[in-house]
Amino acid sequence: MEQQLGFSDLDFRKSKHVTRKEKFLAKMDLIIPWHALEELIAPYYPKAGNGCRPYPLSSILRVHCLQQWHNLSDASMEDALYETASMKSFSKLSLDKSIPDHTTIMNFRHLLERHYLGRQISETINQWLEDSGVLVKKGSSIDATIIEAPSSTKNKLNQRDPEMHQTKKGNQWHFGMKAHIGIDVNSGLTHTFTTTAANEHDLNQAHHLLHGEEKYIFADAGYRDAQK
Repeated sequence: MEQQLGFSDLDFRKSKHVTRKEKFLAKMDLIIPWHALEELIAPYYPKAGNGCRPYPLSSILRVHCLQQWHNLSDASMEDALYETASMKSFSKLSLDKSIPDHTTIMNFRHLLERHYLGRQISETINQWLEDSGVLVKKGSSIDATIIEAPSSTKNKLNQRDPEMHQTKKGNQWHFGMKAHIGIDVNSGLTHTFTTTAANEHDLNQAHHLLHGEEKYIFADAGYRDAQK
């Protein structure tokens, strides 16, 4: 019989110290109406019996949210599920089943993008967080990071994936994609997340990373020419 971790059953609840991350995840578990989000995605999510059995939608959706909130690459999110008990429990992953790998995590994000659900879900969750006082929206910090990929990465047509591209940073060449993020200064949460090929200039995505209600913005020198 499959044994599932219950978020309220975590060992840390018996310990003397509960971390800020654990408190935050416990709050997210309660305030976000997960069922409504699952209903939005369900028509597009693979059904059991069509090839490999998919992970439960409730689990992979929570993994996706963890990835956005903590600004993790697909590979780093996979590692976090192995390393951080509170994240694994929050995602309702079974004790006796495998962890979603980075490809599964990436494919779910692509599914949301393909059906124009990613931004809708992000904006909906951000509104709930704002209503709950988690997001204050006084200031944003914007940044970009390169997500490395093997140079042999190919799509189903055996062609180099158009999402992946070569770019030079400093004196080193990198191949992969670029994650552009907007972070709420007060909470440290990622409120906006977009991805492009690695050679996309940071400035081109700057306006997508702001919600428009900022009183102040933090950014590195790479954004100095962004239109104010």
